[in-house]
Amino acid sequence: MKGVLLAGGTGSRLYPLTRITNKHLLPIYDRPMISYAVEALVKAGITEMMVVTGGTHAGEFLRLLSNGEGHGVDRLCYAYQDRPGGIAEALGLAERFVGDDPVLVMLADNVFGRTIRPTVEAFEQQRTGARIVLAPVEEPEHLRHLGVPELAGDGRVARIVEKPDDPPSSYCVTGVYCYDPTVFSVIATLEPSGRGELEITDVNNHFVEAGAISYDVLDGFWGDAGESIDAYYAVNDHVRRSGANRG
Repeated sequence: MKGVLLAGGTGSRLYPLTRITNKHLLPIYDRPMISYAVEALVKAGITEMMVVTGGTHAGEFLRLLSNGEGHGVDRLCYAYQDRPGGIAEALGLAERFVGDDPVLVMLADNVFGRTIRPTVEAFEQQRTGARIVLAPVEEPEHLRHLGVPELAGDGRVARIVEKPDDPPSSYCVTGVYCYDPTVFSVIATLEPSGRGELEITDVNNHFVEAGAISYDVLDGFWGDAGESIDAYYAVNDHVRRSGANRG
């Protein structure tokens, strides 16, 4: 399985911290944020990965990560997204790198308390379709800013709603997605959303409609360090106290 780390975006929700750097280079406790995403993939058994980034600070990722050898990576590639075109568009840049292999995509501002290896192993058994990771969220006002799955009576995902006014469940879709290589054919059919981007929720709903999506419910901490200044510092506090990507 290949890994793709998405580390682009403008980081506007963390302004003014991101006025001088990419948000994924900001520190989480004692090292740059992107380091935790790389570590998450390596601990999950993925040692071939691509970092997709953009903006004026893209070269700093090369300075930090180099060829990945010091981070346990066997093969590290880079791609440049020249405009903010959405998560699905960023994933599309990795098509030649992924080839015919399955792929795990991770938003590099997501930090997990425990290893995501069980999801990787489950998808290696599944082999086709898609697999996502859900996290329980208690506050409806928080869910209104996230992608939220509607679950059918038999536990299947019936649909995923982006930023719903009335959340259909108390779970959110975290920033980890596993796909078979047909995902790139799906991306090629997408139309930009109202904000001019190719949305990863549209990709996931394609697999929902095909009856080809599975999910895991997260056990342990999950935080989106790019969601807001408050969320950024909450992730910092958790990692300082309890660490991340624990086995």
